[in-house]
Amino acid sequence: MCEIFHKFIMGLREFLKDYFLGFWDYETPKVMVVKNKTLGAIYRSVQFLVITYFIWYVFISQKAYQDSETRPESSVYTLMKGIALHGDDVLDTVEYARPSEGGDVISTILRREVTYDQKQGNCAEHFSVTNANCTRDSDCVKDEVDFEGHGKRTGRCVQYYNLTLKTCEIQTWCPIEKYAVVREAPLEKAINFTVFIRNSIHFPKFKVLRGNIKDASSKRNMHKYLNKCHYHAKKEPYCPNFRLGYIADEASENFSELCRTGGVIGVFINWKCNLDLDPSHCKPTYSFRRLDLRKDQANSGYYYRFAKFYSKDGVESRTLIKAYGIRLDVIVHGHAGKFSPIPTIISTVTAMTSVGICTIICDWIMLTFIDKNEVYSDRKFDEVIKEPAVPLPTELSYINSFGSNHSDLSEGVPL
Repeated sequence: MCEIFHKFIMGLREFLKDYFLGFWDYETPKVMVVKNKTLGAIYRSVQFLVITYFIWYVFISQKAYQDSETRPESSVYTLMKGIALHGDDVLDTVEYARPSEGGDVISTILRREVTYDQKQGNCAEHFSVTNANCTRDSDCVKDEVDFEGHGKRTGRCVQYYNLTLKTCEIQTWCPIEKYAVVREAPLEKAINFTVFIRNSIHFPKFKVLRGNIKDASSKRNMHKYLNKCHYHAKKEPYCPNFRLGYIADEASENFSELCRTGGVIGVFINWKCNLDLDPSHCKPTYSFRRLDLRKDQANSGYYYRFAKFYSKDGVESRTLIKAYGIRLDVIVHGHAGKFSPIPTIISTVTAMTSVGICTIICDWIMLTFIDKNEVYSDRKFDEVIKEPAVPLPTELSYINSFGSNHSDLSEGVPL
């Protein structure tokens, strides 16, 4: 046991000694020309790929020579426009837009389910509510509140309106919505409604402020232009008036289906500005995408409830409205870049350093797959313990006459 421990200590000592002495060694690369066409083709191909990557992708596409800013300051103002006929009624923005003048979120009502003339009182709970069905009063617990139901139970079992079944009586707004709701026809004409989206963006690092509205000679001319134009990516890029039908088409949605279930659509405004050019070239691009989950039927669509209160015969009453519609969420992204020497130097040095990968790859291929009789490895690695007083003779003695560490290996080397 002691002998094994002694050998272990001696081995560890030799290892530490070799490591310490080797730590002070100096390594320098040795240039060796290998005249092998296959290896040369691989070397130049890898060089071409690396250089092409940095020139085309890093410098041209990603503009790595620029200083950039990706968190601009932005403001959004939205306004819904349009008039619709619903039966004999004329609906304006106050009726169908929420809010009538909004910020980065605005919605429009496309279909309504209305419960008229509700009053505070006692009435039968809907039979679809859990434990709402009953046969006697003892089945209904007084003052119990079912959060899936419509109100507080009174402890009585009553007839469900004009049907034969019975349910627990509740204190709530009567009649309840599920019983008395009136489903109105969808507002198909809303496909021609327009939403005006005004966006201003500021890049504080570069002190650049841009807007998505075309400059006009006067305020009057601007209003005249905005009242007539509609957005077109090529013809009218500075007219932020969007038809709801256009938004639905761009989001690959069926407008009739949106009228039935409602939906949330994201309006993405993207500013990608190259400030090496004049700021007037900094223009927004728009994209549209459905945001709510259509696959999850329970959570898909968009609707909300609100009520209109009034007094009838001295009794407070209300009309409950469940509104289905389109909600537009305006989301702004911005990226601006301008030439700066620091990122240019960093990217250039990175590119030059990355070219060294070509040598590493080709050395590995040469020593692993080509150097079968270790001819290359013998020339590749030399160990000089002490500088000789007299130059050592070599078959490539002409190298010494030039004072170079450059070796030349031709294809004549047997493999």
